[in-house]
Amino acid sequence: MGKDFTKGAAWIRGQIVPVAEATIGVTDWALTHSDVAYDVVPVWEGAFFRLGDYLDRFVTSMHSCRMDVGLSRAEIEAALHAMVARSELREAYVAMVAARGTPIIPGSRDPRNCANHFYAWCVPYIHVVKPEVAEAGATLWLSDNTRRIPDDSVNPRAKNYHWGDFTQGLFEAKDRGFETVVLPDHAGNVTEGPGFNIFALKGDKVVTPDRGVLHGITRRTALELARAEGFRTEERALPVAELMEADEVFLSTSGGGIVPVARINERVFSNGRSGPVATRLRQSYFDLLRDPAHRTEIAYD
Repeated sequence: MGKDFTKGAAWIRGQIVPVAEATIGVTDWALTHSDVAYDVVPVWEGAFFRLGDYLDRFVTSMHSCRMDVGLSRAEIEAALHAMVARSELREAYVAMVAARGTPIIPGSRDPRNCANHFYAWCVPYIHVVKPEVAEAGATLWLSDNTRRIPDDSVNPRAKNYHWGDFTQGLFEAKDRGFETVVLPDHAGNVTEGPGFNIFALKGDKVVTPDRGVLHGITRRTALELARAEGFRTEERALPVAELMEADEVFLSTSGGGIVPVARINERVFSNGRSGPVATRLRQSYFDLLRDPAHRTEIAYD
């Protein structure tokens, strides 16, 4: 019998295996230190979306984290193509990972002694916020307890696995009945949430934070779409008080595109529904997924 790839696939050590069979060593610093640079690119209707932009950011993140996985950008791209084609998934969430690895000198505490390596995996498309929730408008908990890791401690522009703050925030949100969480920084500004950037719309202006956040590819897409609708866009510090006075709030994520927000804590937006601008931008995002200019088709067998 052939292997079952219906739940996803992984590229690891040069081989493509079902995602459930992919493993790394228990002493790998990727596991013991959360020492990973990674990125996620969506596949929609059989093609990668903005693959070049995601690969560019992944390579930049590896350099920022001082990792060399021994593969060229072209070889990484080829691995992603082969893996998704083997999975036969036509809508997928595709991760590329650079792991610090295990020290080649046993017991070494020097990160320069680790054998960096690359692996990748794909699973059926993941929505960070469930589609039916996104259509109605998500509920968001703005934590008053957990702060985002400062960007002079962990660089958020190098996409990484340091999620201790997000995980604690998610517990807060779920315990209170909210869909997800956004974290403030120590100066009272909004940063980001687990897997998404945030935007505040006021009048003809859209603002999104620029510090303490990943500069997401979907964030870039959302800004482009907002400008195409005639809105002014600003990337700057976004105080919590300004966010709460917005006309509309929305999120951007590679796992689901643009997501309208109906409520943050006790503050209700758009009468507790998806706002009209965010709803249009969400549809524009899914239309853009089909634009040949942004698609890299996958050669399935």
